[in-house]
Amino acid sequence: MEAKMNLIRSAAPVREQVLKALRTEIIEGRFAPGRRLTERELTEMLGVSRTVLRESLRQLEAEGLVRLIPNKGPVVRALTVGEARELYRIREALEGLAARSFAEQNDPDRIADLERALEAVEVAYKEGDPRSILAAKNDFYDAMHTGARSQILSKMLGTVLAQIWRWRAMGLTHPMRSAGRSVESVRNLRKVVDAIKAGDAEDAERAAKEDARRAAAEVLRLLDAKDDDGHSSGRSVLQTD
Repeated sequence: MEAKMNLIRSAAPVREQVLKALRTEIIEGRFAPGRRLTERELTEMLGVSRTVLRESLRQLEAEGLVRLIPNKGPVVRALTVGEARELYRIREALEGLAARSFAEQNDPDRIADLERALEAVEVAYKEGDPRSILAAKNDFYDAMHTGARSQILSKMLGTVLAQIWRWRAMGLTHPMRSAGRSVESVRNLRKVVDAIKAGDAEDAERAAKEDARRAAAEVLRLLDAKDDDGHSSGRSVLQTD
């Protein structure tokens, strides 16, 4: 029996808190690919009802993090390198569209939010804590998606990002990580922000796509290196960028 997860009783619905807690366990690797997620164990760990737990597991299944196996129940889904390539291509297209839409809005308040989010990313990179960097970058992308003012686009991006979150940490913590990647990442995001501020929709889309493309290249390089070390290319057991 694992230690009980203490949910922070906040204004957010309990289901939302449970969903976030389970997603984090999967993304950060504490619930490894192939692990069976039993209702009895999880309700005891989380201190919630089976109804709330089942709703959260259905959402995780929709996000591609959990798979329902007949006669076995829900298990943490293993993601393939092929899926990573496909998801990053989709992310690239959607991020580009979000940046383009943001630039077309010309909303000073949203732009100010995006600039503050970028400043937080810069601070996080200087401090060097991977979790802080991930959180800051998530906030940056959230600000960009919000600025696009499209609920449909935000929902699509949320689904894609939920599936690649488990890979993102590798892009920050892997020993083979490119030394210049941190500086490059901030520089790429700055290009996105500058283009949005200038109202240049085409340049904003181009910069956002380039940022997503470079992030994908780094992660896929590390995954390929992992395969060269003798691991199967059909499975991913790391959390990556």
